[in-house]
Amino acid sequence: MSTNRITNGTERALIENVLDRNREALIETARGLSDADARRRLVSSLTTPISLLKHAAAAERIWFQRFWAELDEAECDGYSRRDVGTFAVDDDESVEDVIAEFQRASQTSRDIASRFDLDDAKDFPDEGTVSMRWTLLAMIQELARHAGHGDILREQIDKPILAQKNS
Repeated sequence: MSTNRITNGTERALIENVLDRNREALIETARGLSDADARRRLVSSLTTPISLLKHAAAAERIWFQRFWAELDEAECDGYSRRDVGTFAVDDDESVEDVIAEFQRASQTSRDIASRFDLDDAKDFPDEGTVSMRWTLLAMIQELARHAGHGDILREQIDKPILAQKNS
């Protein structure tokens, strides 16, 4: 999926477009990496290209499936607890598997979000009263931050590869 950038339209269309572009930017930080490179720990945290995608899929579920659709954890299509487990990637999961998982979670989020107006709001214990607008904007912020993390990791991974090609 390649989302064209729009710069004029309804508030909802613009917000959703920016969110989808950030989803794609995060995917691109891992696309084409070997499974080994996608799992390389280049920082002291659990942050790797593949774990960022896993975490983002969980964030989609937490906000849209758990909070907005009010699904129980067992009803969600994957991990949906607010803890460090959002970064956990099973040994048998490939980069393409996790990209597909994130894309499925994102599509489910789109479907759920479409049921609500931007001004619809609900109480959330840790955040107060939360509107759909706020949720979409918070996801833009979350995914943009993680795409930036992914860009830096990708640069670190690709640098030795580029140095070999240029020598």
